Amino acid sequence: MATRQTQFLARSLLTPAVGLLFIWMIVPLALTIYFSTLHYSLLDPGSESFVGLENFRYFLTDPAFLASLQNTLVLVGSVLALTILLGIPLALLMDQPVIGRNFVRLMVIAPFFVMPTVSALVWKNLLMHPVSGLFAWLASLFHLTPIDWFNDLPLFAVILIVTWQWLPFATLILLTALQSLDEEQKEAAEMDGASAVSTFIYITLPHLARPITVVILIETIFLLTVFAEIYVTTGGGPGLSTTNIAFLIYSQALIQYDVGTASAGGLVAVVIANIVAFFLVRIVGRNLEA
Repeated sequence: MATRQTQFLARSLLTPAVGLLFIWMIVPLALTIYFSTLHYSLLDPGSESFVGLENFRYFLTDPAFLASLQNTLVLVGSVLALTILLGIPLALLMDQPVIGRNFVRLMVIAPFFVMPTVSALVWKNLLMHPVSGLFAWLASLFHLTPIDWFNDLPLFAVILIVTWQWLPFATLILLTALQSLDEEQKEAAEMDGASAVSTFIYITLPHLARPITVVILIETIFLLTVFAEIYVTTGGGPGLSTTNIAFLIYSQALIQYDVGTASAGGLVAVVIANIVAFFLVRIVGRNLEA
């Protein structure tokens, strides 16, 4: 009897929170679906008309959609690869007993707590500026022509900025996993004559398989919505070279003032994100069961 009363009380206390969360999620989604079926322009308020799936057809057949989808995939894939390839050696270095290790860890993790807008401004004006930036100064020391990053290599520049932001996260997760590795396995491998490379390949790397999948899952969810770095640095250009799905939706809504098409694009983005999440969750589930 007491157990039933406890369960009833717990459900009663949870119901308001669950209901509020449901409303918090369903109201924006319902409004987005509603606006996606209308011809709704902010330049002509009051002239809304029902157009059915026309906004979806227009968004999906727009040449900018395929370009932004390609940029999104390149951005997500490149940042994931760089954060994992750089995060593993960084985590290995930070796991070594050296003087000032805690300070080094703090410095490595610090960029993760910097706001994306601030990070983008720092990279744009202090590091990548073709005249007064640090990279331009280094190039001049070697009598090289400075690179105009945001005109010559715009997408690569954005990838570097986003990688700098997310590298601390991957490093922290991988470092935590390394600290849980049984040292007796490594000692046994050394006693059997295994080299450092063999120990890393056959002991350390398999141990990092699960944390790597977690890093991929979490980073992918957030990288699909990268916006501030693009808005501050390139504005989606030159042309469409750095326009991703998120920036394309912003462009439709607040540059072209087409709320209907932007709403349709938002729903398309939700579908793409759910497809990606579905496969990632399955991959993570397999690794966790292994």
